[in-house]
Amino acid sequence: MSIKSFNPITPARRHMTVSGFDGIDKHAEPEKSLTETLKKNSGRNSYGRITVRHRGGGNRRKYRIIDFRRDKLDMEATVVRLEYDPNRSANIALVEYEDKELRYILAPNGIKPGDKILSSAAADIKPGNCLPIANIPVGTIIHNIELYPGKGAQLVRSAGGAAQLMAKEGKMAQVRLPSGETRYIRMDCKATIGQVGNLDHENIKIGSAGRKRHMGWRPTVRGSVMNPVDHPHGGGEGKSPIGRPGPVTPWGKPTLGYKTRKTKARTEKFIVKHRNAK
Repeated sequence: MSIKSFNPITPARRHMTVSGFDGIDKHAEPEKSLTETLKKNSGRNSYGRITVRHRGGGNRRKYRIIDFRRDKLDMEATVVRLEYDPNRSANIALVEYEDKELRYILAPNGIKPGDKILSSAAADIKPGNCLPIANIPVGTIIHNIELYPGKGAQLVRSAGGAAQLMAKEGKMAQVRLPSGETRYIRMDCKATIGQVGNLDHENIKIGSAGRKRHMGWRPTVRGSVMNPVDHPHGGGEGKSPIGRPGPVTPWGKPTLGYKTRKTKARTEKFIVKHRNAK
């Protein structure tokens, strides 16, 4: 996926970059039968209280229903087109099965219209095919990984994401995730071969405040430029240090959050190596 830059005719355009949308059908309307309305909450919970600040506005968008289960087994599907999805960083692919049913899947890197994909225990090891982990060779790059058989994929779904199958031990397999964490996953869980597409998503520069507003983000003001009454970082003469061991929220809690994972968590036994292990 290429990245497009612009001539600096305005200060925003000087640094702005956008995706080249290579291989994406730019004029295709989303498949109506696979879309849902998406209600805007503007960062508010069910009580109407703001729980995520600086959210609101933004363009209207429909939610695309993605097939994370890949439960249409032993039936080949043809990739109709690749599409942009405003709800996620990855691109999606519209596929048509032999019985004419249409579904959206996450578009793996390298897939293109006309390619055939299959969800089956006997499927070939090629990008887009979905198999139980028990049938995938050790060392294979995978994505769209289930944690519980039949629930649907929960791991490695964002743009450029790729995990690696490291080993198999009895009924469990060791998988190294993009975060660096290595964990056990049941062998009867399914995963898709290949890496999630749109690899250059992380290199795109927003460039302007207006573009951020279109994405549903409202302005954010730094605490250090506020008064002490408004923020713990505020006050002082000139550009002052915050005077604390680490940054905090307007309510005095650590900005980066506390460590909330319990050391005796039920799933701790499945983690072989933590993502932040040295």
